[in-house]
Amino acid sequence: MHPLKKNRPLRRIMLASATTVSAVVMLLALKPHTAPEVAVASPAPSAGSSASTGKGATTVTGDSVQTRWGPVQVRVTVRNGKITDVTAVTYPQDNPRDQQINAYAIPQLRSEALQAQSADIDTVSGATYTSDGYRQSLQSALDSAGL
Repeated sequence: MHPLKKNRPLRRIMLASATTVSAVVMLLALKPHTAPEVAVASPAPSAGSSASTGKGATTVTGDSVQTRWGPVQVRVTVRNGKITDVTAVTYPQDNPRDQQINAYAIPQLRSEALQAQSADIDTVSGATYTSDGYRQSLQSALDSAGL
């Protein structure tokens, strides 16, 4: 006689429970993130492009850095050898999770860059890939600006 056909309900309950738990764990382990596809309304600025504003400031766009979740690119405005503005031109925002992470991380990274006046900034917890890409793009922009 087959082992599951015996009159042992506890064994069947345990097997059904283990199967259910395994199925739930496998479903939760699936990554909902799709391959990054960047939809940009206008073409992204080329790496190292710069423009001089009428106020003695120079704006430089850093290299686009490909991260695990998508590209990151930063634009820097420099006036009198000081960083006056940092803007994330491109960053992962393809799904709600990316949007949530970067809505918190990008302002933190901008604040740190303005305070440090360099690309020597801390990684934002939970946004490691974005932080690394931001730092690399920021450094390339600063190099292009001569800082």
